[in-house]
Amino acid sequence: MDAPPLISVVMPTWNTEPNLLREAIESVQKQLYPHWELCIAGDASAAPHARKILDEYASADKRVKVCYRTSNGHISEASNSTLALATGDFVALLDHDDTLSPGALYEVAVAIKNNPAASLFYSDEDKLNFEGGRCEPHFKPDWNPDLFLSYNLFSHLGVYKRDLLTKIGGFRVGLEESQDYDLVLRCLEVVGDNAVCHIPKVLYHWRKTPESAATGADKKPYAAQAAVRAIAESLGRRNIRAEVTELMPGTGLIRVKYALPDIVPKVSIIIPTRDALNMTRRCIDSILSKTDYANYEIVLVDNGSRDKKALKYFEEIALKPNITLLRDDGPFNYSKLNNTAVEACGGEIVCLLNNDTEVITPDWLGEMVSHAVRPGIGVVGARLWYSNNTLQHGGVVLGIDKVAGHIHLSLRRGKAGYFRRACLIQNLSAVTGACLMVQKSIYRRLGGLNEKNLAITYNDIDFCLRVRDAGYRNLWTPFAELYHYESATRGRDALTPKKAKRAEMEADYMLETYGNVLKFDPAYNPNLSLSAPFRLAFPPRF
Repeated sequence: MDAPPLISVVMPTWNTEPNLLREAIESVQKQLYPHWELCIAGDASAAPHARKILDEYASADKRVKVCYRTSNGHISEASNSTLALATGDFVALLDHDDTLSPGALYEVAVAIKNNPAASLFYSDEDKLNFEGGRCEPHFKPDWNPDLFLSYNLFSHLGVYKRDLLTKIGGFRVGLEESQDYDLVLRCLEVVGDNAVCHIPKVLYHWRKTPESAATGADKKPYAAQAAVRAIAESLGRRNIRAEVTELMPGTGLIRVKYALPDIVPKVSIIIPTRDALNMTRRCIDSILSKTDYANYEIVLVDNGSRDKKALKYFEEIALKPNITLLRDDGPFNYSKLNNTAVEACGGEIVCLLNNDTEVITPDWLGEMVSHAVRPGIGVVGARLWYSNNTLQHGGVVLGIDKVAGHIHLSLRRGKAGYFRRACLIQNLSAVTGACLMVQKSIYRRLGGLNEKNLAITYNDIDFCLRVRDAGYRNLWTPFAELYHYESATRGRDALTPKKAKRAEMEADYMLETYGNVLKFDPAYNPNLSLSAPFRLAFPPRF
């Protein structure tokens, strides 16, 4: 049997309040897992108590190692001093006024054993308020590369293979307050995304103090500047062209705006309809008048329209050079209509779009294309709003309403959602087919939408899951925005017994096909509820 891993907990200190320093050290000493060492660097603290407290713990416990710097080097240099003391197989980061849960290192050791290919581990976390009470639990998704480029998802508790940290040269000076963000980025450049493991348990307690980032990102605005630099330099090292900015001043949130190819690909926007003249006209007019991406065509699929005014409009609009009219008078089968249109369209990229949508942001198409052409990205979804400016689509999570459901549903415009996720680019298991983009080659290779078993509902979810299973990352961006008036031409499934029966059969197909896959969405968290999104699950779903 392999020996249990030695975990080196590294903790730079500087003028730490005595009681908080003691709590941090003792949270390590109280670990259920015994195979650890605590490596502390005193960064030339001016406070007279600092050396006395550190010497006290080091003399009483041989697992506590301490070094004293002769000059103040700030967090990066001090962290490198702690790494010089470390001899463990893995390194865990601990801030000098935070604490670990008693089972933290045990859970890390279990994850190391169960994931031998992993080099990086991170956990869920919460905060300690000014009175020391626990608050603001952050239940994170499994590794989510695009969300990580929006904020430091890794953060607390971060654990790294020590030889990996040695290989990349430890912490970089000049990235202070985002030095751990930069550290993970450089590690990923060596080991890749598949080497990351998420532990979905709260193992770290981040203390709120009047001047700490735990209280608010605006307390340390330079941290966001360092994060922007770290991300921009990482993308540059990987030859990825992008503009990196802080999303909103004082939030610490990052936006990566990827450059379009020098020769932009043609996009085929497929819009099925039956009659619905005013709605379809509004949709098409908004595309033509607002879209600033030039290389696109509209493929309008008329599924048995009878309204003479609608038919006349369809004939007239099809005279435009970038609009094609297809006709299919068969029974309504959303999957089949789109599959047929994809075969007829001329774009390298297809965008499935409902006729009950209306463009809001002129760069919606360019934003989606900028992601769809990225290596490894599969389906791209947009942010859709109801007409009253509440959120209709902020992405889809598996297991909600048994099969899948929208998250942040009806969130008011201007609200950021659970840990700001309603306003950040991120990877999701699925997005709605009301506005869905994907490379045509991927669509065709995976057989498109399932027209046999999922004619009306869940075809988008099924397609997204097949794309994900093929090794692609699906993505949702809030920077492509449209209104979605949702099912206005067809009506909701529950309105008639026939529709309800068909919806039930399609739901049963999804449950039989995917089973437990629907219960544990890696873009969600097993501590969160499937009946009330982003609420604590009770009882927990572990």
